Amino acid sequence: MKTMHKKLIQMAVVAICAGAAGAVAAAGAPAKADTTSAAVKQGAAASQHVTDAIAVVGKIEAEGRLHAVLGNAKGIFIVPSYGRAALGVGAAGGTGILLVRRAEGGWSDPVFYKTGGLSVGLQAGAAGGAMALILNNDKAVSEFLKKNNFSINAKAGLTVVNWNKMVQGSAGTGDVLAWSDTKGLFGDVATLEFNDIRYNQAMTNAYYQRSLSASDVIDGKTGNPQAGPLVQALVAAAAPIR
Repeated sequence: MKTMHKKLIQMAVVAICAGAAGAVAAAGAPAKADTTSAAVKQGAAASQHVTDAIAVVGKIEAEGRLHAVLGNAKGIFIVPSYGRAALGVGAAGGTGILLVRRAEGGWSDPVFYKTGGLSVGLQAGAAGGAMALILNNDKAVSEFLKKNNFSINAKAGLTVVNWNKMVQGSAGTGDVLAWSDTKGLFGDVATLEFNDIRYNQAMTNAYYQRSLSASDVIDGKTGNPQAGPLVQALVAAAAPIR
């Protein structure tokens, strides 16, 4: 398993340069690429986030029960690097990547978001790290697709369960399951909420070299071969354990 993920990461690193400059449109001719230095930097950063997300998927796959949850998920939101938390205040954000399971069972290419605050359950001094939100139903996925600035919480009709509490048997899976590789990031509460999540139009456009909505990417109207290793890692991580 470790060998496979190393190979996937190596494939992604090789593809970063091509992915940042060579996104392919699946339908129709792409709009003229933005070749400004800002767009080039955004594209390179997007490619790096996608590569970093492969290691996060590997950690998720290594957790047996979480692997099973991912197998039934409708989508996943991966934040490869989340900022340092502050007790009771919220946490600095990071870039998040959304991938959605399509009707035929495959996974979409990534859509990019900016993340804001984690409002509940933080412990003082908890360092940042990787985290993922496993979206267990279509309702959770639709929240990402219908708004440019939204929250994942009870007010949105979504229950966000802390994975650590689920492992302890004190919570169900909910609409969204929140996992982190940093002990203590989510504290000791059963439910969480995430605020100020925004669609990152500039980064998504730079990665695919055309102007797109989140739904355009999810529906397969474009693609970037650099995302292939991440999609393959998700397929492997979500496959039934034999």
